Amino acid sequence: MNDPYASADRSASPGTTDWTTTPVTADLLRGALELERTEHGVLPHRLPARARAQCGDGQLAIAESQPSGVRLVFRTRATAVELDTLRTKLAYQGAPDRPDGVYDLLVDGSPAGQAGTTGGNVLLLDMATGAEKRPGPVGTVRFPELPDGMKLVEIWLPHNEITELVALRTDAPVEAVPDHGRSVWLHHGSSISHGSDAASPTTTWPALAASLGGVELINLGLGGNALLDPFTARALRDTPADLISIKIGINLVNHDLMRLRAFTPAVHGFLDTIRDGHPTTPLLVVSPVLCPIHEDTPGPSAMDLSELGEGRLRFAAAGDPAERAAGKLTLTAIRDELARIVKQRAADDPNLHHLDGRDLYGDADFAELPLPDGIHPDAAAHRRIGEHFAALAFGAGGAFAGTRA
Repeated sequence: MNDPYASADRSASPGTTDWTTTPVTADLLRGALELERTEHGVLPHRLPARARAQCGDGQLAIAESQPSGVRLVFRTRATAVELDTLRTKLAYQGAPDRPDGVYDLLVDGSPAGQAGTTGGNVLLLDMATGAEKRPGPVGTVRFPELPDGMKLVEIWLPHNEITELVALRTDAPVEAVPDHGRSVWLHHGSSISHGSDAASPTTTWPALAASLGGVELINLGLGGNALLDPFTARALRDTPADLISIKIGINLVNHDLMRLRAFTPAVHGFLDTIRDGHPTTPLLVVSPVLCPIHEDTPGPSAMDLSELGEGRLRFAAAGDPAERAAGKLTLTAIRDELARIVKQRAADDPNLHHLDGRDLYGDADFAELPLPDGIHPDAAAHRRIGEHFAALAFGAGGAFAGTRA
């Protein structure tokens, strides 16, 4: 029987290059909390197994195994690098193909190329019948023309494709990079923090902000799953970090998950858990960026599929504004309550800070860079948000001031 995962170019490439194969191990990876050994290689996870075992939601399983912010980091004299990967790409029944994931190459911290891969699995999502996984072959990402000499190489994995790492080949040996003293920034948020419609993995807003701030990023932005889950709070608690931020709001409205009565103690509990592991670490609570459909209209969010066949998807607010009086959450209500909670707690916690998300993306930004689907920023807006966050958080007077490398 033919192996659907076989690839004709897995073990060799055109030409006579003398390849060195290096196992992909945790010391070569940044941004992942755990590596799972699979049939084909290793799969980076952004939530540990204990957290994954406490929630059977399929959307969370996809989101946490899409390696937003995860990158291979090593030093080498190699001028050619190949990475065999088995991707799992999402597709929607009846819709055009989604863009392929992008791998970003940095050399000594500077952009040095982009590449893609072929093959891989397809997870076909049908709104009526559910999901179907169609297997495909391993593909190879190639960066053939690196500069001579010893250098620091980073390969950022696609933020929007599940990526199993099968083999790393180079034309010279590689070595792991020891900790070089930069502060580690641990961030949690929604699909906007995950990367949504960013152009590439180094241009999601957290990656851009981390670069501008001179810090090492661990991105726990989980599409659709910034829901104040206790297992996520414990993952944040247990992950070593010098700086922490949590961006809360839009997913709670998307899912119409809770009312104000539950929201307030849930936020306190989430912060309490983080503080159990990081009692004095600078902790920044970020409220939602502007999203006009949900500013004063509760969720849930509804998908408008009428233009899906043309590749366009929009969201609308399906809640009733009259239900705000009963405690239904809107973004305005969430911002007000988060500001109040942080002010209350900061009296005893001087390292707790608040940032209004509209300072990252507000009315003026929306007028210039509207949200294409009504919820998610595009690539230009990701850059805007990242620049604003870097200035406000890492700049003078910011929660993370003084941590620039």
